[in-house]
Order: sequence, then structure tokens, then C-alpha cells
Amino acid sequence: MKILSINPGGLSTKIGLFENTTPIFTMDIQHTEEELKDLIDVKQQFEFRKKVIIDKLKEKSVDIKDIEAFVGRGGLFKRRLKAGTYEVNETMVEDILSGNIFGDHPSNLGCLIAYSLAKEANGKKAFIVDPISIDEFIDEARISGFPGIERISLVHALNVRATSFKLAKKLNRSFYDLNLVVSHLGSGFSIAAIRKGKIIDVNNANDGGPFSPQRSGSIPVTQLVDVAFSGKYKNAGELKRTITKKSGVYGYLGTYNLIEVEEKINSGDKYAKLILDAMIYQIAKEIGAMSAVLDGEVDGIILTGGVAKSNYVVKNLEKKIKWIAPIYHYPGENELESLAMGAYRVLSGEEKAKIYE
Repeated sequence: MKILSINPGGLSTKIGLFENTTPIFTMDIQHTEEELKDLIDVKQQFEFRKKVIIDKLKEKSVDIKDIEAFVGRGGLFKRRLKAGTYEVNETMVEDILSGNIFGDHPSNLGCLIAYSLAKEANGKKAFIVDPISIDEFIDEARISGFPGIERISLVHALNVRATSFKLAKKLNRSFYDLNLVVSHLGSGFSIAAIRKGKIIDVNNANDGGPFSPQRSGSIPVTQLVDVAFSGKYKNAGELKRTITKKSGVYGYLGTYNLIEVEEKINSGDKYAKLILDAMIYQIAKEIGAMSAVLDGEVDGIILTGGVAKSNYVVKNLEKKIKWIAPIYHYPGENELESLAMGAYRVLSGEEKAKIYE
């Protein structure tokens, strides 16, 4: 069965054609800021990105009618969704088009493009897999400490679950029998406690936990209130963009490229070392916290995401957490493969597609 994975990003659209879960080819289609400058709303980018995908498939002599399923990256839905693979339906599409979502993120385009291509391919299947907003929190995890504000689940669920399935296969065990702490370390971080197949707690990938290459993570709230009312920022949107895009390592060092940061450290930059070591320190603290959520019964710790490619980060992080449980490495994000895996689990009958309702 041929499966097309579609992963829209800020300035890129990644696609991959798979035979079951074996890649035939993958492509990273880069878009310039000039191309997207007049397409401010993500939904306005739909036709543009869809056409680019079709053109690239034609270059590869791929007829969309020969594709069995189209699977897109899941978006920021407001509905509480369980983990798994969802068949795209009109309700899901309408939620995105009407704005019934947490934010205008390019990942919301994944299901729109998959749904449209599937209809053009004579009514084939369209899916999303483990969207960012899946929510399997235990009740205690929702309580923030400030009445009126509830902790919400925003998590890099796609990669968190895909690497967990890979580890379960490696250990010859069922994913649904394992307790894991999975650390997705990318431009933002998701450090998740998984109990018997469910993500029962995670730092909100935008709001809390360790600071990351671009995000502030948890910060002193009373000081944040002072900043918010200082007049430095024109509106809430500007402050939120600073917290999620221009803080963390970038805020301190002017770059979120960890290769550059490590080069600074190797050339003797003590401040750069302090900042990167502080990030590692906070990651270790969060892994410890999620281990406590699992009552210390941890079968393994997974390190994944782009930051897990850094030998400096991994080596120094392992020193702090190796006493908790065995550590397993799945560097990178592998999102196209993860999408294909999720669709294939449904197409092969291993799982049933979930209904978005």
C-alpha cells in the first residue's frame, strides 16, 4: 500500500511516499518568505502548498490515484482527543476553517491537504496521526494552582508515541505494558510521562518545563506579570511570540543553532557554556519530575528530537539521569515515517481509526 505523508512547517512542506512503512522517497520542499508573505493566514496557504505537492509528485511520475492513503500532520484542536490515528472528516475540516483551534499553526494544514488530495484520488482515505493537542491527562495533572487556569496538554505526540512504539518492538514488549519518560527535544520540548500507553502528564510544549532553543519554559510568574505591564510589549501577541520564538537559548545567545553554541563553548565562551548547561540541568529536572509521576516505576527514558543529536547535550544529560532507568536514543524527529506508521497501523488492521466528533 502506498501512503503519502504530508508535514507542513513554517517555511517548508515535507512529503514522503511510503510502501507500507518503507520509504520510496522523501522531499523537503522549501518555501521562501517572499512566496508566503501575502499568505498571512495559514489557511490561505492551503492551495499554494497543495499545488506544490502535486507538482512534485508529477515530477516523480506519481499518480495520486495510485496512493492508498494520505496522512497529514495533526493540528492544534481544542477538543480533547485521545492518542491514535484519526480519519479526517468534515467536522475536523470545519473546526480548522472556522478557527475552533488553539492557534494558526502550519500543522493545521496537514489534514486539509490530505483530505483534499484523498477526495481527488477517487475517495481514498485521509488521516492525521497523534495531533499536538491529544489529551490523556490524569485529573491531578490538570490542576495549575491558580483557579480559572487549567494545565492543558500540548505535546509533540507524533514523535513521542512513534519512538515509544519503536522501543517496545526493540524490547519485544507491548507499548501498552510500558512506563516511559519520553523527552522530545526540538525547538520546543515535550517531556512526557507515559503509563501503560497513555501520556498522563507532560510539560505544555509552549508554556512550561525546561527552556529550549527558542522557548522560555517555566518562568517566575510574578516577574512575568511585571514584564507584561511594563509597556515594553505592544500587546499580548507580541509577548507570546517572544516567549515561544525568541526566548530560551536564542534569547540569551542570539542563536538557537546548538552547533554554533557548541562552537562558542569549544572556543572558551563561558557564558555560552553556562546557558547550555542550564538547559541540560532543567531537562534533567523535568525528567526526574515525570519519573516521580510514574512513582519511580520507569522502564526506560527515551531521548529524541533534533537536540538529541548533540553529543554535548546527551553526554551531560545522561550523567544526571542514568540512575533512574535505562536510556534509549532516537535522535531526530522522523515525522514523515511516524505519520506513515500511524496510517499503516490502521490500514493493516492493527488499530482502528478514531472518529473525530
